[in-house]
Amino acid sequence: MWLGGGGGGRGVAAGLFVRYFSRERAVNVRKINPKVPYPEASSIAQSLYQVIKQNGPLSVSNTWIQAKEAGVNGLNSKTHLKIMLKWMRGRNMLKLFCNHVGSSKKFLHCTLPEDPEVTALRNSPENKPQAQRQAKRRTKKKK
Repeated sequence: MWLGGGGGGRGVAAGLFVRYFSRERAVNVRKINPKVPYPEASSIAQSLYQVIKQNGPLSVSNTWIQAKEAGVNGLNSKTHLKIMLKWMRGRNMLKLFCNHVGSSKKFLHCTLPEDPEVTALRNSPENKPQAQRQAKRRTKKKK
């Protein structure tokens, strides 16, 4: 009755229901184990971040080549590099995007762009601590 096609929208709804629940859940990248202690993983991640930031969007193989040239310490293999890149994506350090040309796809890693609004707010005089603003006001009144 539920999966049979007897009336109107039941067959469509059943098809969507089956399709939705037959898929596997996405991997939770926040729970990726970097295979090294956290302080070491953090230092490797910072080194990889600098490599990717300097050389622009990179594929995994190009990232491996650039990391070896830059002398990133702590990477054991290309598989370990892939795990570290996935760990970094889970911590919102990197973004993975697909460059689709014809029938081929290239997956590239890049750093997340710094939001210009956030940097403008950090540098604006309105967001400086109250004590600094009051000290400036006092010196102006004394003159």
